[in-house]
Amino acid sequence: MRVLVLGCGNIGSVIARDFAESMEESQIVVADREEERAKKVASSIEDAAWITVDATDYAGLVEVLRGFDLVIGALPGDYGYQALKAAIEAGVDMVDVSFTPEDPLELDRAAKEAGVTIIPDCGVAPGLSNMLVGYASAKLDRVLEAHILVGGLPEHPVPPLGYTVTWSAEGLIDEYMRDVRIVEGGRLTIVPALSGLEEIDFPGVGRLEAFYTDGLRTLLHTLRGVESMWEKTLRYPGHVEKIRLLKALGFFDEEPVTVGRVEVSPRLVTARLLERSLRRPEVGDLLVMRVEVAGERGGEEVRFRYYLLDRYDRERGVTAMARTTAYTASIVAGKLARSIIKERGIVPPERLGMDEGLFKEILSALRDRGVRVEEFHVE
Repeated sequence: MRVLVLGCGNIGSVIARDFAESMEESQIVVADREEERAKKVASSIEDAAWITVDATDYAGLVEVLRGFDLVIGALPGDYGYQALKAAIEAGVDMVDVSFTPEDPLELDRAAKEAGVTIIPDCGVAPGLSNMLVGYASAKLDRVLEAHILVGGLPEHPVPPLGYTVTWSAEGLIDEYMRDVRIVEGGRLTIVPALSGLEEIDFPGVGRLEAFYTDGLRTLLHTLRGVESMWEKTLRYPGHVEKIRLLKALGFFDEEPVTVGRVEVSPRLVTARLLERSLRRPEVGDLLVMRVEVAGERGGEEVRFRYYLLDRYDRERGVTAMARTTAYTASIVAGKLARSIIKERGIVPPERLGMDEGLFKEILSALRDRGVRVEEFHVE
């Protein structure tokens, strides 16, 4: 089987290495726009090859994908939807972690007609979070609430934002700018990003603040009849106040401003400054997540709660964000490669969670990699 890993950044590079180690019978090819980055990742994987790909060239991307049996996408969100469309046109299965602005379910009919399986949003959140919601919902007659709390954090607060950048800075800014879809009182409701601020205690970490972010994704369409459903991002206390200040001053705006004789995007400049100041590989990171699902079963109220606390792997130099995101995608891609996942079309990750046997295998594979989800049945 020829497998292409599309994107060789912090997440794609870990996906490629993990998939190669767990699927030794596969031929791995890594692709990136930057030749040196693709070469570097390929050199770290035995018998891996590399190519350069321009994701903005749709026709060229389709032709590249035609030569593979499976694609694992780890492109920035701005290019993810185009890659999904290209995989469908090329007739190749795909597992993707890109957080695209577009709704991947819009491609369901095309994917089914092409006879391919596309699993979008298959990282940690969205991804593993959706699977946990699906896993719990399958145990209930009716789901009333689904609440997700998740965040990537430094092991300790790092000034000035109490935060370090472990993934795309542009994606981080998008998270702080994008309006948020939640379900409140059984109705879809739009609320501003950074709203719904509250403080919680997370076991093993301590006091954190939580605020709405737009991470429910396909759950908004696949989980019906829910009274309350939302995702909130977790940060150390005081972070939101500082982000609101930057936002109010226009640091996240896309409209260019003129500096001298040059027009520059405040958003892009801010992203580069965040990377320069907050990319701190010497500071270990944490991935914290709590998923709580409540509903009715046999006429009684039942509540499930799941915790994940993962830490930076200093031995291998892999961040908690990369471990939880990349390992989830790699494991699911392995299931797809072995035809354990057979459904065609756009397959939201929560549907994988609804298959108890399959999801327990995914959780077991994560445990083998040191990523442990703890389950609690809350009376």
